[in-house]
Amino acid sequence: MFPRVCASPCRPTGGVGGRGRVPPHDGKLRVPPRDAAPPRADKGPGPAPRAGHAGKAAEWAGPAGLQLPAGTARGVGGGGAGPGQGAGPSGGSEARRCEQAPGDGSMEESAAETAGTVTEPVPVAEEEEEEEEEDEDDLAGRFLRLEREQSALLQALPPFGDPVSHVYHPLDYAWEPHCDFVRRYCRTPKRVLFLGMNPGPFGMAQTGVPFGEAWHVREWLQVAGGVKKPPSEHPKRPVLGLACQRAEVSGARFWGLVRTLCPDPRLFFRHCFVHNHCPLLFLASSGRNLPPTELPPAQRDRLMGLCDRALARAVGLLGVGLVVGVGRYAERRARRALAASGLAVRVEGLPHPSPRNPRANRGWEEVAKARLGELGVLELLEKEGGGGEVRGGRVGIRASVSPAESKVGPRLPGKGD
Repeated sequence: MFPRVCASPCRPTGGVGGRGRVPPHDGKLRVPPRDAAPPRADKGPGPAPRAGHAGKAAEWAGPAGLQLPAGTARGVGGGGAGPGQGAGPSGGSEARRCEQAPGDGSMEESAAETAGTVTEPVPVAEEEEEEEEEDEDDLAGRFLRLEREQSALLQALPPFGDPVSHVYHPLDYAWEPHCDFVRRYCRTPKRVLFLGMNPGPFGMAQTGVPFGEAWHVREWLQVAGGVKKPPSEHPKRPVLGLACQRAEVSGARFWGLVRTLCPDPRLFFRHCFVHNHCPLLFLASSGRNLPPTELPPAQRDRLMGLCDRALARAVGLLGVGLVVGVGRYAERRARRALAASGLAVRVEGLPHPSPRNPRANRGWEEVAKARLGELGVLELLEKEGGGGEVRGGRVGIRASVSPAESKVGPRLPGKGD
């Protein structure tokens, strides 16, 4: 079972790359100095929904549905837990830490047993339960619920065949930082949605955040949370969580651009949000990142259809007026998904920042700023209080680029996000 959406913000519980339990966010954003540089790019060193969500997931699974034979329970990735690992978030109490809040009695009981005394469990106040229900009904809670429903359908897919060796599902093992990201920055409707393709091995696969290069997620976005291990981990692509020292070039470039445009991330997220079309990372036996286009056709079509319907729901929920596909693949999928759903939403494209894109290695940030100016997004970000509409008109913004956001090192990962 995937854990319930926790109260805002998620309380980190440790895990890979986690920072242990920390107090709830106090609302004060601590932005690092502009000259603080992320790690160099050339340096290298969740969830099934509760019973109530199963019916909702079936409503948008599409005409084909997911009619699996009884007893088919293999999750995404085509395998069970690895040696010494649990069964993932579908079993055990470890996966439910995200929903555990201070004062629920568990810490007091543990301390009392150690001291040899007996303590009555502390009951949860009705007010806290009502507050949690309200949290699930706000925009961030509904968005997370939508993602849990999509995850339930992804878990039900049959195992992927060759050339796929491993499948990572960050919304499973990195649910805590993802939950924190959504609850911090997706509290209000969004005019613009930046859409990526799927997680990259050193981005969202590590942090649970789209284009989630660890330095920007941890130090600039101030996202926190414990990251567990995927049930089946490729030895060449270990999950290190927010402690990952290897920068993903695509993520460093994307969030580096956003940081130069909006030094305070809240200014960007006032009108914009970032999302991926598919939340799964596919790896070959060599550890190479496999884009969804390289999946077996039958499985690819079923997966893409499911993700198309989830995207349409997300766009409708957030009230998006403009979808900016980062890369041609994301742009094409967005056009197809929204047209099929009947949503009259504008879809445009932005060159992908991946080093595998030749254009991205020749001044990607300037090209991207010029494109955002044409789309009217720069003007929207500059408006005081955000009173402007998304429309045409180029607006120039001067910005510096840190070495990690511009330098491309050897052995670069494949395109993702």
